[in-house]
Amino acid sequence: MPVTSVSTDAEALTLTLVAEFPVPVERLWEAFAEPRKLERFWGPPGYPSTFGEYDFRAGGAAHYRMTSPEGEAFYGLWKFGAIDAPHAIDLVDWFADANGVAVPGMPASRMALRFETTADGCRLTTVTNFDTAADLEKVVAMGVIEGSTQSMAQLDTVLADLREYALGKGTQVELIDDVHVRITRAFEAPRHLIWRAHTEPELMRQWLLGPDGWQMTVCEISTAPGGSYRYAWTPGDPALGPGFGFEGENLVIEPERRLVSTERMTGLDAPGTVNDLSFAEDGGVTLLTLYITYADLAQRDMILATGMTDGMETSYQRLERELLPIG
Repeated sequence: MPVTSVSTDAEALTLTLVAEFPVPVERLWEAFAEPRKLERFWGPPGYPSTFGEYDFRAGGAAHYRMTSPEGEAFYGLWKFGAIDAPHAIDLVDWFADANGVAVPGMPASRMALRFETTADGCRLTTVTNFDTAADLEKVVAMGVIEGSTQSMAQLDTVLADLREYALGKGTQVELIDDVHVRITRAFEAPRHLIWRAHTEPELMRQWLLGPDGWQMTVCEISTAPGGSYRYAWTPGDPALGPGFGFEGENLVIEPERRLVSTERMTGLDAPGTVNDLSFAEDGGVTLLTLYITYADLAQRDMILATGMTDGMETSYQRLERELLPIG
């Protein structure tokens, strides 16, 4: 966890976050200076940001939205003050509406981001100043400490060389908490191809099969927001067990970047999951990240115990073998 401390000062009206990273300070600076990199971590898991306007200069502005797994959008507005690469960024941060207009009555804050070299890499210190104690208390109550900590935790992946960080390591599983799991898998392929492999039925039928011996008999998918999907598999050998299927609805669709959907087993009267699938490309490597929300701890453990991730890795290897060579 890169965050080393988070503290508030009721007298100074400040919130201070300190995080350290094992990379040169210039690489950390780039993560804030380039909006496509900033989008990969600015926002806690399940609430990634999308920056429309990003005028990174003194006097410039940035307008962004955070989109929840249910598709609800939350907007923010930045106005940049002094910028001293790669050492300092000063900005004013407002809650905003969809048009980039600050929302009256919501707390505004002034953020000072400082980047410095350390013996082991670099350090980021962010000091946020508020106008009143009530404003500070309000944003803390809204979860800014937890959200900021979770956002900074995602920076490790952005700062890393994906070839060294994830390529060749297979399907990786991280238990976030009782009801959230993060699964990652890297591919040496462009993002558009990995997106197609997850959204075009004729391609999905070639690799999304799990263990050998199964065939995908139903693959119906709509990539429109609010659309639905239905998948089914049948074993070639009855000894492998009965067939099964999944179905659900799309909640968020951002082509080649994010696909959020519900998932439930066909014919089973039980709670489903929310699957938040994101695609990030860097240096010719695409990192696929699946952030799953379960109904409770029991469901999480039950599903993981089925060998789900082993089946995913078998399918991903098939994807690499069957689809990537032909591009």
